[in-house]
Amino acid sequence: MGNDGRLFAVVTGASSGIGFELAKCCGERGYDLLVAADESLDAAATELQRTGATVETVETDLATPQGVEQLYAATRGRRVDALLANAGHGLGHAFLDQDWEQILHVINTNVTGTLLLIHKVGRDMRDRSAGRILITGSIAGLMPGTYQAVYNGTKALLDSFSFALRAELKDSGVSVTCLMPGATETDFFERADLMDTKIGAGKKQSAAEVARLGFEAMMKGEGDVVTGWSNKLKAAISHVLPSSVLAEQHRKETGPGTAHKS
Repeated sequence: MGNDGRLFAVVTGASSGIGFELAKCCGERGYDLLVAADESLDAAATELQRTGATVETVETDLATPQGVEQLYAATRGRRVDALLANAGHGLGHAFLDQDWEQILHVINTNVTGTLLLIHKVGRDMRDRSAGRILITGSIAGLMPGTYQAVYNGTKALLDSFSFALRAELKDSGVSVTCLMPGATETDFFERADLMDTKIGAGKKQSAAEVARLGFEAMMKGEGDVVTGWSNKLKAAISHVLPSSVLAEQHRKETGPGTAHKS
């Protein structure tokens, strides 16, 4: 807690989408906020202050160790009651057609930076025997990501990592929750150049609803939450069908030009 007794949350990827909505949930539940993103947070901070929270911002690239160190230093040794590790990037099109630097940036943002931040903050939480960690994984991590091979691979790691870390921290006072959304109404698909795909053009769940469900699961100390009935169905199917079938299904959703196919 902060010096005034208020709870303190760190939220990454908080400029928009799920991350912003998660930060909003925290603010509405009495948390002061330290929010981070690799783009301007001015508009987000103004909106988040309306929840009554004190809001600090860090504009930095969490794909780099320096960016993670900058964010961690901004906590100034305060007790972090909740870490919501949401920062992430996507990348569409065939693996061999993608730019290698963009591939590395997805891996370093989604995996390396996320794990480094959790390693730092998680140690502090364990030492204090208290804290909540929410990791934004995805149902994408449950299936081969044809035309999203790297992105799905990073989410597979996060999904698995979340459950492993939760087991390691059993009875420590620190809870770990994995938020596993499906297609969500954010700028993710535009940034990942997926707007000409069936999934990019299709109906999506609202970011506010996804965040609410994730936040509630974190507060209850639950291990994971798959948001939305259709996503729960996809998650269940992923445990039954062969990977080859799942990869073909994914191709029909994410292949370039599939937005115009019935």
